[in-house]
Amino acid sequence: MEKDIYDFIIVGAGSAGSVLASRLTEKSKWRVLLLEAGAASHPYSRFPISFGLLIDHPTANWRYSSQPEEGTANRRIPVPRGRLLGGSSSINGLVFVRGQPLDYDTWGQLGNRGWSFDDVLPFFQKMEHYEHGEDDLRSQGGPLRVSKATDEGPLYDAIKAASKELGIPHNPDYNGKSQEGIVRTQTTISNGVRMSTARCYLNPVKNRPNLRIETNAHVQKLLFEGKKCSGVHFRKNEQDRFVHAHKEVIVCTGGVASPQLLELSGIGQAQLLTDNRIEVKHELNGVGEHLRDHINARIQFNMKRGELSYNQRMQGLGPVWQVMKYIFQRRGFMTLPSAPMLAFLRTREDMETPDIQMHMVPYAVKNPKKRQLHKFPGMTVSIYQLRPESLGSIHIQSPDASDQPAINFNFLTDPIDRDAMIAGFKKIREIMNTKAMRDIRGEEFSPGIEVKTDDEILSFIRNTAETAYHPIGTCRMGNGPESVVNERLKVHGLEGLRVADGSIMPTMVSGNTNAACIMIGEKASEMIKQDNPA
Repeated sequence: MEKDIYDFIIVGAGSAGSVLASRLTEKSKWRVLLLEAGAASHPYSRFPISFGLLIDHPTANWRYSSQPEEGTANRRIPVPRGRLLGGSSSINGLVFVRGQPLDYDTWGQLGNRGWSFDDVLPFFQKMEHYEHGEDDLRSQGGPLRVSKATDEGPLYDAIKAASKELGIPHNPDYNGKSQEGIVRTQTTISNGVRMSTARCYLNPVKNRPNLRIETNAHVQKLLFEGKKCSGVHFRKNEQDRFVHAHKEVIVCTGGVASPQLLELSGIGQAQLLTDNRIEVKHELNGVGEHLRDHINARIQFNMKRGELSYNQRMQGLGPVWQVMKYIFQRRGFMTLPSAPMLAFLRTREDMETPDIQMHMVPYAVKNPKKRQLHKFPGMTVSIYQLRPESLGSIHIQSPDASDQPAINFNFLTDPIDRDAMIAGFKKIREIMNTKAMRDIRGEEFSPGIEVKTDDEILSFIRNTAETAYHPIGTCRMGNGPESVVNERLKVHGLEGLRVADGSIMPTMVSGNTNAACIMIGEKASEMIKQDNPA
């Protein structure tokens, strides 16, 4: 390899960037540099339960936080994002959700040719190895192993029975023909090990002679020759380095960092760039706008039978037993995703598809930031609206790449979001008040049954809810004046520059976003191969 010149430079080795590095280096003549600001790995990451251990860990997590906003009681809400190979796929809750066909068909209807569900389905199939079989919609043989959560017991049986009482169907594959129903969570876990994109895509190819991976390499800005992106400036070991790309630079730093990097490079709103003492290289007003995320509200309950909850099973010598259970059986607490059981439901009967997602968690947490468990047995049910309409923004606050950007979610500003969250909150109580659940659960201790009216429920949500860690849309795909990239993911008005990560989503997918981000990496790599046939 030439020392500082590559065909492609990929900025960010996360859910999409790792995929691109793997797929582009299939072309042996292409030289690819993958830059990651964080470390290669963290020893906790391989264990599924690490989503709780790394949620505020400074070496594996960017530890962003949002700006105080009146709509969420002027709180700073934590915004964890992965800072190591695999990105957020190495620290997330391991829940695998494609979303609904409606989501991608909406992208197509907005003018993004090639992004309807029929267009993206082959890439979902290409990326997965679904351990429970294949059909017209599911596939085996891909790099990413997907399996159903293995935790079992009377609690999950009771939740199924409660759903049956209410006429909620049990759905064996919510990533199949229909999303609706009570479901066993599909996870990026195999044999008790986290299936991050670092493990599934990078590890098998890291020794390819045409791939160079640089960790602890924090990109400061993109380099330009006129309107062509020619390379990047990154900092490693307190030294500045400059590398160049013959063909393209591909930004894959995620919903928070991708708009930040574009603005640091002089791409964005002219006045904002000028105010931050950055030369305007290319005015593009959509950069950093149209932020969407899921706001996540939780209800917590006591349990009448302690053995049903991991709160009791993790007392005393319980952690030792759970470690032994993991070593010998690959089961138990250490193999849990963020929620072993989900429900996709409609808040109104006249809706065509589900608009809320519930997460059933077999323990109750005292401190969500530190994941401290209550000492008494409990369970948690959380809720978010699948397709939020409230729009926020992410913008730089200084010309220094080490300074966090200002994250403004504007949660609950749209009445559709408020109505859906209140209705979802009531749905949780409806399920928990069935006979099947009354037999095993105790009182609702957070917020408590005294919180009854719509205003009281909304106030509780404003004061306690957090993000579900799914920031998207800040470099959104489209053809209008507020769009940042076109349907080929090329930045409007520039050459040699693409963005390929969750920031390009024009609207939110119905559920957790990691699967869609990996799909974006797969589709982006195919488009790059098509656009560079030589």
